[in-house]
This record gives sequence, C-alpha cells and structure tokens, in this order.
Amino acid sequence: MAVLSVNAGSSSLKFALYPLDTKLLGDPLLIGQFERLEAWEGTQDLALTHSRVAILKYTYQGAKAVTLEIALQAGADPFDEAINVLKGLIDESLGQQLNLKRSLSAISHRVVHGGSLYKSSVVVTPEVLAQLSTLNPLAPLHQPHNIAGIKSFVRSFPKTTQVACFDTSFHTTLGKLETTFAVEQKLTDAGIKRYGFHGLSYQYITQRLGELTGKSKGKAILAHLGNGASLCATNAGKSVATTMGFSALDGLMMGTRSGSIDPGVLLYLMDQGWSAREIETSLYKKSGLCGVSGLSADVRTLRASQDPNAVFALELFTHRVVKELGALCAVLGGIDLICFSGGIGEHDSVLRRDVCQQLVWLGVLIDEKLNQLATQDQALLISQPTSAVQIWVVPTDEGRVAAQEAIVLTA
Repeated sequence: MAVLSVNAGSSSLKFALYPLDTKLLGDPLLIGQFERLEAWEGTQDLALTHSRVAILKYTYQGAKAVTLEIALQAGADPFDEAINVLKGLIDESLGQQLNLKRSLSAISHRVVHGGSLYKSSVVVTPEVLAQLSTLNPLAPLHQPHNIAGIKSFVRSFPKTTQVACFDTSFHTTLGKLETTFAVEQKLTDAGIKRYGFHGLSYQYITQRLGELTGKSKGKAILAHLGNGASLCATNAGKSVATTMGFSALDGLMMGTRSGSIDPGVLLYLMDQGWSAREIETSLYKKSGLCGVSGLSADVRTLRASQDPNAVFALELFTHRVVKELGALCAVLGGIDLICFSGGIGEHDSVLRRDVCQQLVWLGVLIDEKLNQLATQDQALLISQPTSAVQIWVVPTDEGRVAAQEAIVLTA
C-alpha cells in the first residue's frame, strides 16, 4: 500500500508519495510540486481559448530533480489538470517499486484551520467539507484553497479515502490562559480565541527531536520560519504557547503578512474609508518582509540587496523573532532547546546567528562553523558544547506527519 500526502495552495500543489509496509512509512518514492496553477484572471471567453503552462518539479526515489512544463488546457480547472498528470506519476512510481503492485490506500491533505470543530485528523465527507468552509474567513490565504484541493482529489480519486489533517491540532494542549482573549465572554463563547498554527510542522519537529536528543523532553522553543512564520513553546513535547492566534496572520512578521498589529490601526483604517477586503489584502499580501522592504518577500533576495529598506526589513524580522522568543521563554520559565525549521530557519545561517547572538544572556552559544554547515537538509546540532541551551536545525516534513495521520485513520 501507499499514502499520498498533498498540500494545495492558491497556485501550487505539493505532494509526497510514501510506501507503506506493516503500517510503517518508508522514504518517499516521489516528492515534488506543481506551480503556476493560479486561477485565470482574464475574461471567461479568453479562458476558453487560451491555454497556459504550469511547472512541475519532482524527484523519484531521491534521484536528480526533474523540471517539466505542463500545458494546461483552455477552460479546464488547473488543479484537475495537474492531478491528472500526478496520477500518471503515481502509477509509474508504484509500478516500479520493487516490481510490486501497490495501491493507493489514502490521500492525506494539509488543512490550515480545524477551528473548534476538529481537534484531530478526520476522514473527509461532504459534511466535513461544508463545516470546514465556514472557517474560510479565519485563514483566507489558505483554507479556501485547501478545501478546493480536496474537492479536486475527490473528483479524480472517488474511491480513495481522503483525510484532512489540521495545523491547529497540535495546539489543542494549550491552556485557557493561552487561548483566551480579553474580550466579552460572548465573543469567547462564539469561538474567538487563539488556536495556533503550523501544527503539522511542530508535530514532526517534536518527533524528530525525540529521536535526536533527551533535551526534547524539557522546555523547548521551536521556530518555523518561512513565508509563514511562528514560534511554539513546548514542555515535554506538548504545545503550551505559540505566537499565532485566531488566524494565521498573528504573531511574527512574515513574508507578506504583518503579524501582530495594534487593533487600533485597523479601526483607524476603517475610519479612513478602507474596506474589510482592502485591509485583508494589505495585511495578508502586501505587508511583512515584502511590505517593509518594498522589494521582495524572499529572504535570499533581501540578503543580496544593499537597499537600506531590505536591510531594515531583515533587522525587523530578526527583532520580532528575538522578542517573541523571549516572551515564550518567560512562559516556560526557562529553556533547554531552540530548534530552527522552515525555509528560512533551515537555510538562512545569518538569521540563526543574529537571533542566537541576542540570546547569549540565556546561555545560548552558537557554533558558527556548525551553523554554516546547516544548509544540507539534515538535522544538525549547531550549539557549542558549553552552551546551556541546545540549538538545533531540523528540516521539517509536514507531509510525513499527514501521511502518518492517514494510516491511523484508515487502519
């Protein structure tokens, strides 16, 4: 048997195919993503006559990566087209695996928000999809596209079990002090509270650290830093505090998202005539590293730039990470371990160095030689032997966690 793990965005589709033997996941047979799947923005008439090209990047059993251009038929749903191509890759991969006839036992989907409705992964039904759609306003950049992706896979794999795995599930251990806003009780009763996100990533990192160090059983701060960014404080592997809250907009400054902002700013903008949609677009898509730098949301581009705004954007991002990390340390009452993950956390040695240098007062001592080596997509301890706090870089694997969840539900 095999499990397919997918993550559908607004214009991308990430996937990983895992072989399954005696309920244990092997290394992925196939891993990759489609890009440029965004919805057509022209007129309907043009959509029916103009084909487009998507990009497919994939690796089969760790071989050299392949990049292909995929023609999207005029008028067709781009995700349906991509899934048809993916089906061919899956059939080929399963057929070649040790010449065995394997079958796809489940498809597991990353879904950003489970709200108060779902505290653990669930088998997808029409009722589940309807309930998840009510949470779209809480994660407008992700939730609608996650759900649309599930629907596309249901159409293409009608007989295969579909499983929804939630980024909020890992944080169901948060206490009331952490989840409650200081607002009217009726708002709290209506579900306006802090949920936390990046849970699939934090679940994987916690599992991996448990294999690597005994310090994982203590007080840890996990940093998922990428285009979306957050921190999570764990004690004995359980989430006790996190920087994201009611929505995936809260907390740290991110690639295009503002992170925490004084709600008075939003009231002011409304008084100035801004609509809810204009505010949403600004805070979700035009803020963060992109908004402050005026250049890009990509840290690599900003690092290469001499523009003062680019330099300042990186300084502000680092400052926000240090500030929030200090707050989580206070909640934990100390710290035994810091772990960097996500696209920025795994590959930007400058950020890791700058953050750790501002935490020397906590006994955090980074080994710069090891820090420079931590760019090879492997877990690595980068702290000095005398550091009071272990510093790790652990590449995350949300797809594997989602696949594991599917195994549990379909066993």
